[in-house]
Amino acid sequence: MAVTVPGASASGPSLPSDDAVRRILVDRIDAERQGVGIVVGLVDGQGRRIVAHGTFSKTDPRPVDGDTVFEIGSVTKVFTSLLLADMARRGEVTLGDPVAKYLPEGVSVPQRDGRPIALVDLATHTSALPRMPENFAPANPANPYADYTIAQLYQFLATYKLPRGIGTQFEYSNLGYGLLGHALARRQGTDYKTLVRERILNPLGMNDTAITLSAALTARLAPGHDGALKVVPNWDLPALAGAGALRSTANDMMTFLEMALGARDTPLSPALATALRTRRLSGAPGGEVALGWAITPGHDEEIVWHNGGTGGYQAFIGFLPKSKVGVVVLSNASTRLGIDDIGIHLLDPQIPLAPPPTKRSVATVDPILFDGYAGRYQLAPKFILTVTREGNGLFAQATGQTKIQLFPESPTQFFCDEVDAQIAFETDAKGRATRMTLHQNGRDMPAPRLPD
Repeated sequence: MAVTVPGASASGPSLPSDDAVRRILVDRIDAERQGVGIVVGLVDGQGRRIVAHGTFSKTDPRPVDGDTVFEIGSVTKVFTSLLLADMARRGEVTLGDPVAKYLPEGVSVPQRDGRPIALVDLATHTSALPRMPENFAPANPANPYADYTIAQLYQFLATYKLPRGIGTQFEYSNLGYGLLGHALARRQGTDYKTLVRERILNPLGMNDTAITLSAALTARLAPGHDGALKVVPNWDLPALAGAGALRSTANDMMTFLEMALGARDTPLSPALATALRTRRLSGAPGGEVALGWAITPGHDEEIVWHNGGTGGYQAFIGFLPKSKVGVVVLSNASTRLGIDDIGIHLLDPQIPLAPPPTKRSVATVDPILFDGYAGRYQLAPKFILTVTREGNGLFAQATGQTKIQLFPESPTQFFCDEVDAQIAFETDAKGRATRMTLHQNGRDMPAPRLPD
């Protein structure tokens, strides 16, 4: 059923036509091989609609559609921030409350210059906590968060020293949002999945969004695929659920968008207004971060959005508050090109789609050279890239991330199939690497080799 968005006339502004969207999806999947199945949901003055292309997998020819279930990864964070804003509206917490207030007695949370980490600091990624905890060491890199526990989280908090003042700088933190979701759930005497269901999913009628899937939802869950379009395991985030544990459908996410655009009469609307009104600088040109949302300048108005990614999925949700149009994009593949550019382009056609990744060829290189590259390389004070040789392959694993294979273009130049990144090693006379340079997102990031 189409829902008309208040404030948006039926004659415009509107989003691109179904045919225009479908052409993008066909090109992304069939021509560029950067996806398996992609579903786009659009909400504008004409109502809501779905455009989809692709299948569940190579062995499952079912077409993806608006009711197909995907992992949405970090898009979960906008639900966590909405919980915070709603609880603040109800008087259950304040944005300035120290997070330690809602943790067990005896749990130590780092401070800086006498200032504690507040809930608002976690929600705006300005807590000075790192992206991932330093004691994050997954037993199974294919499901990396599954064995990380609350006890480990508390242990990390008790020993970590903040590198800078709280609230002074944006640093995206999955750890911070996992901690935020945990603290809010403890405030209500429940767990995160129950809190998000009772406060957001049930009131909005989002019956196909959950962390633990029923048998019926599992049957509609499209398998995730890696950058090489191979099926990979699903992710579980028991301790850090607030950072990325939700699964959902395009139809359910459009319901969430309708709430954001004011098309649904719900008590959550004032909470969303609070979330968008509370802002800090993100460090990107002209960019800000609200409670859970990224704010990017567009050509005509600001774009409010968030993306998400797990080992086999990518997600995007975004909207234009003034024009009252919104887009959700869900993919069951974690590819180099991704789908963020599709969502941003549909909201602002003056922002072009990303060019396809450069096609690279694997060179024949003697694997014995890889022994000279194996080691640890420091990209930042708390961010290490560990390179290992396994059989005849070379692999790299960044702090808090999954292991990926490196493919040689030359004896010292390597590329990744799963992300658009390249690595160059510099060696001494004996062929032992002394440092490496990571090239990603247009940046060259040198990293010296650490002592063995």
